[in-house]
Amino acid sequence: MNQDTLNYKAGYIALAGRPNVGKSTLVNTIMGQKIAAVSPKPQTTRRRQLGILTLPQSQLIFVDAPGIHLQHHKLGEALNQTAEEIISDVDVIAWVVDGSAEPSGDDLQARDLLIQGKRRKKLVLIVNKIDRVLEENRPAVLERYQSLLPDARPVLVSATTKEGVDELLAVISDLLPVHPPYYDEDEITDLYEREIAADLIREAALKHLREEVPHALAVRVDEFKEREDGKTYVAATLFVERESQKGIVIGQGAEMLKRIGTSARVEMEKMGDRSIFLELRVKVAKGWRDDPDFLRRLGFEIKKKK
Repeated sequence: MNQDTLNYKAGYIALAGRPNVGKSTLVNTIMGQKIAAVSPKPQTTRRRQLGILTLPQSQLIFVDAPGIHLQHHKLGEALNQTAEEIISDVDVIAWVVDGSAEPSGDDLQARDLLIQGKRRKKLVLIVNKIDRVLEENRPAVLERYQSLLPDARPVLVSATTKEGVDELLAVISDLLPVHPPYYDEDEITDLYEREIAADLIREAALKHLREEVPHALAVRVDEFKEREDGKTYVAATLFVERESQKGIVIGQGAEMLKRIGTSARVEMEKMGDRSIFLELRVKVAKGWRDDPDFLRRLGFEIKKKK
C-alpha cells in the first residue's frame, strides 16, 4: 500500500434542508452531469440517491435527502423519515439553505433534525443561491444562518454559477475520515436506469403542470426494455388523486401529456445516450399520499416511532 492510499479519504455526506433550496441542482453541478431530477417546485426529490465523486485523494459520496418539511400526509411522514435515516448514517451532515431567503419554519425543522442526528458527525453549512445576493449583503446572510448552526463550517455557493463549489469540496474532503474508496471510480450513482427514468418523468411533469397537481402526482415505470430496433421502450403510469387532476395532466387533445413525455424523453436520451420510445398513461389513485399500501408499492415505507 503506497502513501497516497494510506492517506486517502472517503465518506458519505448528507445534503439536507427544506424543499427547493437547490440540493439536487448542487449534486448535478458537483458531478458535472445530471443524475438528479430538479424543478422550480418543492419535493422534486422523493428517494434516496447517491452522487459519487471520485477525486485523486478522496471519494465524496453525496446523499441527496428529500426536503425536510412540516408534514401534512403520510407521504410527507415517509419523506421526513427517509431524510432522518440518511442524516443518522453519514460521516458529514451538510445543511443546505437558500441564501436569498429568510429562514423559514421548514428550515428550522431541518436544523433541529440535523442537531438531533449529529452525535459525533461533522457539520457543514451550505448557503446556496448566493448569486442572488448582493456582495455587500453576503456577510449578513452568512451570519443569519450561522447563528442557527454555529458548530458548522460555512461555505457560500451557487449551484447554478458554480461559485464556491471548489471551496465546498475542499472543506468536505478535509472533514472526511481516512478510508479507501467505497466505489469504483467510474460509478457516479447507485440508482438503476428504471428508477432514474421515473424521476425524470416526474421532473417533466413538475415543470409543466399547475401548482395544484405536482405534489399529488406519482410515477411508476411499468416496463423498461431494449428492443431489437435498438430503441429502449419505456412505459410508465402517472398517478393522481382526483379525476379533475387527471384531466389537467392529460390536457386538451392529450397535449399536456405529450409535452411531459417529450421533455422526459429528451432528458432520458441525454442520460442514456440512446433513443427512447416513451409511452405514458394517467390513472387516478384516490388519496394515495395517505394510503400506506400504495406508498409501500411505490417504495415508501412508514416506520412506527419507537
